[in-house]
Amino acid sequence: MCQLLGMNCNVPTDICFSFTGFACRGGRTDEHRDGWGIAFFEDKGCRVFRDYLASSESPIAELVSHYPIKSTNVIAHIRKATQGEINLVNTHPFQRELWGKYWVFAHNGNLERLPELPTHYYRSVGTTDSERAFCLLLEQLRHRYDEEPAANVLFETVKEIAGELAQHGTFNFMLSNGEWLFAHCSTHLHYIIRRAPFCKAHLLDEDVTVDFAQVTKAHDQVAVIATQPLTDNESWIGMESGELIGFHQGQVAWQATTVSSTK
Repeated sequence: MCQLLGMNCNVPTDICFSFTGFACRGGRTDEHRDGWGIAFFEDKGCRVFRDYLASSESPIAELVSHYPIKSTNVIAHIRKATQGEINLVNTHPFQRELWGKYWVFAHNGNLERLPELPTHYYRSVGTTDSERAFCLLLEQLRHRYDEEPAANVLFETVKEIAGELAQHGTFNFMLSNGEWLFAHCSTHLHYIIRRAPFCKAHLLDEDVTVDFAQVTKAHDQVAVIATQPLTDNESWIGMESGELIGFHQGQVAWQATTVSSTK
């Protein structure tokens, strides 16, 4: 299966530390060699880097790990293919427009017998179940609402659609519109909220330590979400199967349970 990494903050923050450890899992400390990608939201814009090479070997991943792009919402993915060829078009995260905003999506799992895609607005470019699920999710949101609904309505609707899609298999995913970051767990997802007083953190996959007290301010809040914990000296929270969390401004803002596959 693939692995996911996300970050949601109240101030623009770089993800270099977390991404350094995460990228090692793409063929060096783990088996996810079938491509990788990362998306950074900057206001209404979104930078997306993707490569079909393993992240541990990709020159683009090396660039990203040393380039301090500051963002309030980031989604990254390392791939171990289950459906679809190993090529650029099938690498995550995927990006589409809805209600005048970019939406970004990445998935870990395997979905079988998904419904046929309506041909109104969203179509898959590649051949993965993941991109198809993303298109189905956005198609339903667009069909139900002409404009972006209130946050509580949006969350409840994403919960409902996620529950329906999760009936087709393992559906760990991250979804963001640049303001919210939704994380849904079928099997494995963990998160940590870093806030004052900040301390040092040490990566599991690389001998790298950072003292967050030296690079943050007292009001900073940073939520980091990953398939498996990235550090060995912090207390990560494991999400439950079927749990959906909406992260906003670096904290848990919404939390609910959907119907999902069992661990």
